[in-house]
Order: sequence, then C-alpha cells, then structure tokens
Amino acid sequence: MGAAERRPRLAMVGPLLGSRPGWVPNPAEVAGRLFEREGYTVRYTSAYPQRLLRLADMLRAILAWRREVDLYLLAVYSGPAFWMADLPSRLIRALGKKQVLILHGGNLPEFSRRYPDRVRRVLDRADAIVSPSGFLAHHFQGWGCPVEVIPNVLRVEDYPFCCRRQVQPNLIWMRTFVDIYNPGLAVRALAELCRSYPQARLTMAGQDRGELAATKALAERLGVGECVRFAGFLDARGKQEQFAAHDIYLNTNRVDNMPVSVLEAAAFGLPVVATRVGGIPFLLEDGQTGLLVPDDDAGAMTEAVRRLVEEPELAERLSTGGRRLAESCAWPEVRRRWEQLFSRLGWPAASG
Repeated sequence: MGAAERRPRLAMVGPLLGSRPGWVPNPAEVAGRLFEREGYTVRYTSAYPQRLLRLADMLRAILAWRREVDLYLLAVYSGPAFWMADLPSRLIRALGKKQVLILHGGNLPEFSRRYPDRVRRVLDRADAIVSPSGFLAHHFQGWGCPVEVIPNVLRVEDYPFCCRRQVQPNLIWMRTFVDIYNPGLAVRALAELCRSYPQARLTMAGQDRGELAATKALAERLGVGECVRFAGFLDARGKQEQFAAHDIYLNTNRVDNMPVSVLEAAAFGLPVVATRVGGIPFLLEDGQTGLLVPDDDAGAMTEAVRRLVEEPELAERLSTGGRRLAESCAWPEVRRRWEQLFSRLGWPAASG
C-alpha cells in the first residue's frame, strides 16, 4: 500500500467562513490547508453565514461526498450551534462513515449539563473525540468519554517574535465585540491605568457583533475616548503591524476555551493578561506564560499591567514563555498527533 493510500480522505465540516471578507478562518480551515500541503485530499463545508443554509449545505455535501471521503472532522459548538452538529453527525453515522468530533467553546460544559441526553447522543456517534484544550477533555472525562487533546495549529512562521522586556501600557485587545468577550473590561482597566500612566493607550480590533457602540460609549463616559483606537477587523498583515506596535495583550473573556488570538499574541512576544475563566488556566500558566486575573475585575487587570510595566524580568519571562507555548502548537507537532489518531482509526502512517 502506497503512502497516499494510507492517508484518509478528509472532510472538514463546520462554520468555515474564513474565505469571506471580515471573517477569521476556523481552525479546521487552517489545519486543512496544511494537510493538503502534505498530500491529503481535503474537502470543506460550509461557508454560508446563515445557519439554516449552512446546515443544508453540510448535509448535501456529506451525502454527495460519501464515496470520496473516508473521515469527516465535525466541529461541535454549544448553544444554537450545537444543533448544527446533530443532524450531520447522524447522517455520517447512517452512511457508515467514520467521524471525529472536534469540541469547541468555553460554554460547552454548561451546555452539556443543561442538555445531557442530547449531548451524549451526539458524542456517542463519534469514532473519536478531540478538543484543542485540556479544559473540555477534563470536563468530558467525567462522562466516561475519552477526549484527545490536539491543539489548534498555529503557523508560527507567520508571527515574527520580538521579546518584550521594557514595556509600556500600550495595550491591544483583539476579539469580536460581543458580550461574552466583555470588551468593556479592557476600557475600564485603561481608565484606571490612565490615573497613573497618562500615556496609556488601547487599541481594540475585531468584528462588531453588537457591542461596539456600547464599548465606544463607555470609553467616552469614562473620559478615555481619545485614548482608545478602534481598528476594525485585522487581516494577517494588519495583525503583524498592530501586534508589532503594542506591548501587552488583554484577554477579557467571560467564557473561553483555547483562544487562538491569545496564542497569536504570545507568538508575537506580547505578554498576556487574561481572565481566569474556562480553558484559560489550562492554556496559560500564571506567572510563566501569562498573568491571570479574576473575571470582570478591572482593578486586578490594571494591577497586572502595572506589574508588567514595573517588572521587566516578569515581562521578559512572559514574552519568552508565551513564544514557547505558541511553538508547541506549530504544525509538525499538531500533524504528529493527528496522524497518531488516524492510525488508531485504521490509517497507519507510512513507514520511513
């Protein structure tokens, strides 16, 4: 059997919207392109933003590809998006094809507690279950569901590293403007910082999903409107430019799993200050690869930034430690883990 025959023909199934302007590529899209470079055949569905159209397209594709795909990799999220995995997983099982469920989202544990029977039915259809972080693996271990941790892949070569030692309160926040990402916390922390550091500045970047206007209004109300710049959605070049121009990254989420944006900031060498929620403590080690603060605590976030400004050794330790963390998510290691999984599912890697 040749090397190509040993590789499963893959299909990535989920909200794959990265081909659309203003949308961040899903981790499955990034991994899929890298698999293609290794000689794998990879198909993708679906790029429709509207859920019902996306669901219809996924079901159509799964059925149409039944003779051309060996293994479906299906993204599973919580909330309304969970139901988008239910019917596809049922169809894949009915077709007698193998599937790997990839768990995402810091809300999935809470969702599974609310709907345990529905979640278990979906998980039971899987030939393997994967999570990018130990957070979800730890939760579902209590269900008797073995979950393999395979991190989201990061193309570290696209993130030029600059070690930060002497940092300023020159802050960047990059997520979607939505309530669970709590953008107002970054603004409140900046307002407190400006009392001690009048030169403090904050750049906020990302798509608006309903909270941008409120965030701008909060900045004006706290008197720091002129200290906050709203940069919009950042493409790859924009990220490089903006991360190179800043010193500290703020992650303010109320709910989180394994945020790629935190890994991106770490790859660039920015010390990270993050809320201690969800999967963040599984991703960042406090004092080594980031500083962790309580959820929605502007005072604690302000104090963490102050420490980085006043303790160069700490800033340098987080900068270099964060880069090492990002490198652990580089393609060679991620590919190795995926191919070990493929082997257990029946596609042993070619020797040599």
